[in-house]
Amino acid sequence: MKKKLAAVCMAAVMSVSALTACGGETVPAAGGSAPAAQAGQETSSKLTAKVIDVDLTTEEYAFGIDKDQPELLEKTNEYIAQIMSDGTFDEICNKYFGDGTPTPVVSAAEDSSKDQLLVATNAAFAPFEYMEGDSYLGIDMEIAAGLAEYLGKELVIQNMEFDAVCLSVGQHKSDIAMSGLTIKEERKEFVSFTDPYYEASQKLVVRSDNTEFDGCADAAAIEAILNAKDSSVSVGVQNGTTGQLYCEGDEEWGFAGYQMTCKGYKNGSLAVQDLLNGNLDYVVIDAAPAKFITESINALQ
Repeated sequence: MKKKLAAVCMAAVMSVSALTACGGETVPAAGGSAPAAQAGQETSSKLTAKVIDVDLTTEEYAFGIDKDQPELLEKTNEYIAQIMSDGTFDEICNKYFGDGTPTPVVSAAEDSSKDQLLVATNAAFAPFEYMEGDSYLGIDMEIAAGLAEYLGKELVIQNMEFDAVCLSVGQHKSDIAMSGLTIKEERKEFVSFTDPYYEASQKLVVRSDNTEFDGCADAAAIEAILNAKDSSVSVGVQNGTTGQLYCEGDEEWGFAGYQMTCKGYKNGSLAVQDLLNGNLDYVVIDAAPAKFITESINALQ
């Protein structure tokens, strides 16, 4: 699979050129990023974002199935195995990590009289799920379309906040959660996980004028710097994600957390834009969205 993301500007980044700061007062940049208003420095609106190319965590994505639908779990695992073996998964990924062209996916209207596959997602997590107009795009969405066809069902995509995705399945309002979902023990209360289909990680995003991590070769080196920060330093995350657990601390995952002030956002695009607006010092989000978002936002700067 190619690892180079296509530089595309789209609705996935929530029309970031029109966004303003979400976090109130500007937070002075930490360790290598001078305040934007300082004489002789670029303003934050002219800065770009960069991803520090070091994995802070390792994790696996899977789909979450309604616990009362064991047959759907079995069939979904069959489909995952099929697309992994016949090259379909690589073809889909090439549309987002290589030179392929994404295929829009259209959702049917929910209708209890029809045989439908109800997919819960948060369509603000490019390149796994995002929207252009009324169409859905992304790796998960194309897999969802293929899965619905494999099952002989009509596809219905239910777009909601990320925190609600597993809950919706657990409450039997959706059949399956497909939303860049990391396998976690606490989520097994609501869903049965399929076999994993993607290896993921968390990465650090900073402004382009930040040089404090330039010499970091591994996660330990980055964490040593972050551990020295106090609550006057702020880090943005997407609500309900591994990035939030990593920054705030989580015993199950073995994350000690940091003393930094952690600010949650509905999606990573808003967090990165607020970083460029000067309201955050860092952002921690999943690696693929981090690259996708920064390339898209930087193209608009």
